[in-house]
Parts: sequence; structure tokens; C-alpha cells
Amino acid sequence: MDAQRVLVVGSGGAGKSTLSRRLGELWELPVVHLDQHFWSPGWVEMPDDAWREVVTRLLGAPQWIMDGNYAGTLDLRLPAADLILFLDLPRRVTVPRVMWRRIRWHGRTRPDVRPGCPEHVTGEFLAWLWTYPRSGRVRLVTAITEADVWSRVVRLRSPRQVRRWLALEAQQDRQDRQDRQDRQDRR
Repeated sequence: MDAQRVLVVGSGGAGKSTLSRRLGELWELPVVHLDQHFWSPGWVEMPDDAWREVVTRLLGAPQWIMDGNYAGTLDLRLPAADLILFLDLPRRVTVPRVMWRRIRWHGRTRPDVRPGCPEHVTGEFLAWLWTYPRSGRVRLVTAITEADVWSRVVRLRSPRQVRRWLALEAQQDRQDRQDRQDRQDRR
């Protein structure tokens, strides 16, 4: 893959962090989980101005795979990305995943979140998750359209599509590595 700056967006429970980790390993790119930068211990939100400064600094790196929604910084992140992976999964997938994540990580901090933020699910988060298809998703689609970056978007609409896309990328990566090795061997 030629992309050096990859943005992974979608609903909570869509698998953004998992896909980002796998791509980071596959493409040997650093992974930036925005949740690790936005939240302070105890799930304290960062003020908007400070958050935009942090995101601007993170975007300055030459390579990254960055996951997270944070609509207030899409105007910064979308134009900076070479590739945008839009995990557009349905509620019937995302809500159970969030509930399973809650059970699995109960009282512990997930690796994609800042230490001091143990897993929990609030009513506010569940409301956001439930309304995401007609609010957050609409804001994301609008932001992509306004930034005029649809040509850089890969929209994956099911877990199966995500798995297939990742498998194809892994296959391509293996082929690219073999091609490079063959060229070196011929020298």
C-alpha cells in the first residue's frame, strides 16, 4: 500500500481500533488511537481548542494510521489522509460489539484508551451509538463530501467486507514484499 497517512472512521463498535492495529502491523505504520489523546484519566474530555492543537500536532507526523470519530476535527484530518477507511457497519453489528466490549473489559482500560479510563458504557454513549446512523454518520458523510475526498475513501459496510478487504491488502503486501526481494536478488 502506498498510503502513509490512513484515517479509520465509523461508529463506536465498528472495529476501528482493531482494524487500525492490524493495518499498523501489516504496513508497519504507527497507530494513533485518538481516544488515548482526547481523554484524561476518569474520562475527562479535553477542551475543544486544546484538542484541535493536539490533532494538528499528531497530523504533522509523516506516517500514521489514525482511528477515531471526533467530528470537530474531521476538517483537519480528512484532507491530511491519503486513505480513509469508512467502517459503515449497521447498528445490529455495532451495538452488540459495544456491549461485548463492555463485558470483556469491565473495570479495565482497553489498550486503545488512555490509562485511568476503565471501560464503561454510559447512557449518553449508548444514545450516541443508537443515533449514529442518522446523526454522526450523516455528519461524517457531509464532511467527506465538503472536503471532496470521496476518491480516497474505502467504504466497508459489513464485517465480511472488512475481513475480505484486509485479506486482499495482506495478500498484496506479501506480493509486494516478494517482488522487492526478487528485484534485490537479481542485482
